[in-house]
Amino acid sequence: MREHYGGFATSLVTDVEECLLLRDSSDTENKHPKVATAPAAVVGPRLRGAELRNVLLLLFLYVLQGVPLGLAGSIPLILQSRNVSYTDQAFFSLVFWPFSLKLLWAPLVDALYVRRVGRRKTWLVPTQYLLGLFMLYLSVTAETLLQGPGGAHGGPSGGPDVVTLTAVFFALAFLAATQDIAVDGWALTMLSRDNVGYASTCNSVGQTAGYFLGNVFFLVLESADFCNKYLRSAPRPRGILTLSGFLFFWGVAFLVSTTLMALFKKEKGSTRSSEREQRCFVPSEKKQRVAVAPEEPQGVFQTYRLLFNIVRMPQVSTLCGLLLTAKVGFSAAEAVTGLKLIEAGVPKEQLAFLAITMVPLQLALPLLISRYTAGPRPLDVYCRAFPFRLVMGLVYAALVWWTPAVLREGEGGGFPAYYYGMLLLAYGLQQGALYSMYVSSMAFYTQVSDPLIGGTYMTLLNTVTNLGGVWPSTLALWLVDPLTVKECRLAGGGATAGVSGQSCGSAQSARLCVAAGGACATVLDGYYIEAAVCFALGLAWWAWLGKRMRRLQDQSPAAWRCKMNH
Repeated sequence: MREHYGGFATSLVTDVEECLLLRDSSDTENKHPKVATAPAAVVGPRLRGAELRNVLLLLFLYVLQGVPLGLAGSIPLILQSRNVSYTDQAFFSLVFWPFSLKLLWAPLVDALYVRRVGRRKTWLVPTQYLLGLFMLYLSVTAETLLQGPGGAHGGPSGGPDVVTLTAVFFALAFLAATQDIAVDGWALTMLSRDNVGYASTCNSVGQTAGYFLGNVFFLVLESADFCNKYLRSAPRPRGILTLSGFLFFWGVAFLVSTTLMALFKKEKGSTRSSEREQRCFVPSEKKQRVAVAPEEPQGVFQTYRLLFNIVRMPQVSTLCGLLLTAKVGFSAAEAVTGLKLIEAGVPKEQLAFLAITMVPLQLALPLLISRYTAGPRPLDVYCRAFPFRLVMGLVYAALVWWTPAVLREGEGGGFPAYYYGMLLLAYGLQQGALYSMYVSSMAFYTQVSDPLIGGTYMTLLNTVTNLGGVWPSTLALWLVDPLTVKECRLAGGGATAGVSGQSCGSAQSARLCVAAGGACATVLDGYYIEAAVCFALGLAWWAWLGKRMRRLQDQSPAAWRCKMNH
């Protein structure tokens, strides 16, 4: 998820807002789920004794949660370096959907539990055990799955088994999302009322640290080139870390820590009424805490009914439609660009490093932008930033086109420093537009959410925001291959005898080309077609639907209040 997803710095398949909603992921965006605001400003009494241990436990649980998310985010980069198709990348992108859909089962996690075990440990203990077991399974099978043989979505013979990889990492993401729901709820009863503000800080810091460990830290130390260049005196064929060893370590960490927690950590007894005084109903939203009235529904069926009633409201249904379509114009640039750069020769660990350099900017941007979104019309900022973010998509496409010309040939190879400077500049400008849209939308959600059901309301809007970034990313990845035109050519550039004019659009035709002594050459890259189409669609959205987005701010607060039928 931040943001982990989006842009080309991490080349994940969900955009930045998703991940903000995830860690903060999506949100997300996407990528990636929750609301990524600055850490809570609530500072209680000095932490000491049991209260300090509770904060450290929460921080550790969120770190654990971030590790499988980071690993899932690193797999597309590894797959791309092994020449899988973009159809395979689209299939694997389904891994990032559970955090966008966890609202569907969050009420069940909140309401169903075994009293003797504890309301949160009922879900947390088995979920973390399963996460550990899945990671141990992957530690034995991951290298084999990444090397072949391919299945229906596994690329050429001997290529990665994308189907199995997707199934296992989808299960990991689903379990991590469920663990997140349980930890969010437990945080609000584990900490005293004076210190409950530390919960969001633990989430933001812990999940970001876990994602960093599973993504950037792993990718860098897994790279033999990076380790040989910067960390070793004598070169070796492999990096300091291996995927199998990394998975084994964290699988054992999950099992051991969960066992200790199950044996020695007791849940505080709490009534529903006491919890209602502290939190919103749905536990998956912790950054936008809203004090709720005691009347907020707490039962499973009442919550689903409440969500249905909210969606039926004309203003909310209009807003949801806008949120589900707003990011279509950004999907090609923010889902495909990073993978295209790797395809062009940019090392994946260098792209991961770009994410690190953006951290200070990502911390500062929400604080700066919030000065302009605090008024009654925050969506004005959203609409002003929208076309600038669209233009950055064209800039990304230009960078991809420019990359092969900058690649140094011969000994040493690589790219010059000014090239990475250009990437960093483009990424920073795109982040400015992205955060402007993100912060302004969060400010608007806070304004319009019904205070009596604030938690459920905010959760719904954030879920829709997250989902609006995930589905266009998956679609954008899937369309790259069908839109790409390839032709069978000889090494010298002419058409191959016997297969003259033959397209390499399918795996079978590509094999025929190779068997005839030729090679498939790209005549037209579908990525550039997508970039142009997405820009046109985004421009049309801004010109037509952007006005409707602005007009939502003209509605009275009463128009956003939910009338519940009892």
